[in-house]
Amino acid sequence: MIKVQVRVTLLALLLPLLLNATPILKDDLLRPEASKLIEQMADELFSKTGIHGYVVATNENFPERFNLVAYSKKYEVNTSKPFVMLIFAPNAIITKKSGQKGRVGLIPSSQELVALYDKSDVMDATIDVIAAKDKNSIEDKHNIGVVQGFSELADQIASSKNVELTTTLPNETRIIIGILQVIVISGAILVFWMFIFRPLYMRIKNGKQE
Repeated sequence: MIKVQVRVTLLALLLPLLLNATPILKDDLLRPEASKLIEQMADELFSKTGIHGYVVATNENFPERFNLVAYSKKYEVNTSKPFVMLIFAPNAIITKKSGQKGRVGLIPSSQELVALYDKSDVMDATIDVIAAKDKNSIEDKHNIGVVQGFSELADQIASSKNVELTTTLPNETRIIIGILQVIVISGAILVFWMFIFRPLYMRIKNGKQE
């Protein structure tokens, strides 16, 4: 009788852990390779920060202004707090008039977590890949977008906690933007030197020589 009670107690303790073992709460479009990458990043994120990262990748046709926060509640039973949930819904209608589709949502378990990441950056990392015109299929773009978006989210949370993740992916868009910013700043300095500072310097120099 005692052994049975012990087993029941252990099962009750382990069951929530088993239920929360996967960071992917809904998967309508992810390939095994993408799922594996997300799982690795989520595991490392939790081990180093204590924060869970979850993904909901759904093909559901949400109407315009559909409430993603309310929608996320149905998955909370399979989550552990604290967490941030990334919802990717490529078939969600943005506006009926434009006919545009595709929404990304970030749902934190508490408002304190909002300060750990930049929502716009994470959404851009997810959407930029999909918006790019290249030879990748729409399915490939969806997978790449979710993986890159989750990677950006995990990286930002880790950075806020002063830790570094080794399983996340480099955000190519962010790197390219950084390079362009350096080029623009360098160009501005060069223009300033050529047209403003150098002529002024030469006048002062020539004036002293006279």
